[in-house]
Amino acid sequence: MESGQSIKLNYGLYPFAFLYGIGVRLRNFLFNKEILPAEQFPVPVICIGNIAAGGTGKTPHTEYIIRLIKDRYKVAVVSRGYKRKTKGFMLAGQTSTSQTIGDEPYQMHLKFPEILIAVDEDRKQGIQRLLDLPAEQRPEVILLDDAFQHRYVAPSLSIVLTDYNRLFYYDKLLPVGRLREPKEGIRRADLVLVTKCREDLKPIDCRIIEADANLRAHQQIYFTHIVYGQPEAVFPEYKAQELPVFTPSDRIVVVTGIAYPELFIQKVKEYTDQVIPCIFPNHHDFNKKDIHTIREAFVQQDSGRSYIWTTEKDAVRLRNNPFLPEKWKKDIFFLPIEVDFLIKNDASFGQIILKHIATFRNNRI
Repeated sequence: MESGQSIKLNYGLYPFAFLYGIGVRLRNFLFNKEILPAEQFPVPVICIGNIAAGGTGKTPHTEYIIRLIKDRYKVAVVSRGYKRKTKGFMLAGQTSTSQTIGDEPYQMHLKFPEILIAVDEDRKQGIQRLLDLPAEQRPEVILLDDAFQHRYVAPSLSIVLTDYNRLFYYDKLLPVGRLREPKEGIRRADLVLVTKCREDLKPIDCRIIEADANLRAHQQIYFTHIVYGQPEAVFPEYKAQELPVFTPSDRIVVVTGIAYPELFIQKVKEYTDQVIPCIFPNHHDFNKKDIHTIREAFVQQDSGRSYIWTTEKDAVRLRNNPFLPEKWKKDIFFLPIEVDFLIKNDASFGQIILKHIATFRNNRI
């Protein structure tokens, strides 16, 4: 087990983490004692969140649940719409872009146009706006994206993700580590997903993690890993008939604005050894200077061809980027991702989700 060995912690910032912890613990105490109100809703509200800041893979797991339930129920996703250029409640539509609703909501809107995607900083208000829609549009199930700390909403089911490479119980509070709240906050979750696991993870490794997580008896823990699809064109209207066959002299410029790009870069290296990383901060909106930086890596070569590969999340931002040269667009690709469950327990996870929704609805009826 090496999953906790490489976590970098800044103990010099411990006094700030101590003060931050006092504030977070006080806030959680007030919610736990119902001094601060948490609102419940008449439909299942499933929260998918973290106790650490970013990078656990919430979007592909949310998409997994969407695929599981979208043919049975009217589904909506409510997100904050991080780094969008707009404010307040917005419902995704034909004119939406990554700038108007955020990159992850826009990605889900493109993949699942049949469901409702809403953004609102006030998740409680966003849910209520959806429930105020006409009956034929009103969602029957709401997925709450990245809202585990948004405690003004009381979800009917809480799912918390923790990265196998940065397990929550090894981590520390911000700004020493990446925890948004103390690790005991995990006990509010109903289901815990250990994400980005090695595909060859052994049952004994899973049992060790489960023991170290110190979960309560009712909490279920699952283990998932990322599955990459075949490269797809970011601009399909410019794409050649087939994906090029790579030669050793070809190079791929990897452009990413995600929290932890290491797994993605490792995957790209399966196609060629000539990989040039261009790494930007998470949710980065590429500006003119950034495109110049990418150009320097993209055009400088002695022989062979150059391509730009990016993540699925970054691709939705590049599609609307006004600074991207037209002549590059035929050479820009992304790798789609999905998640798969290890130890053959995806059926169990799906059954819990479906049973929760059915039981909630039956009890309401």
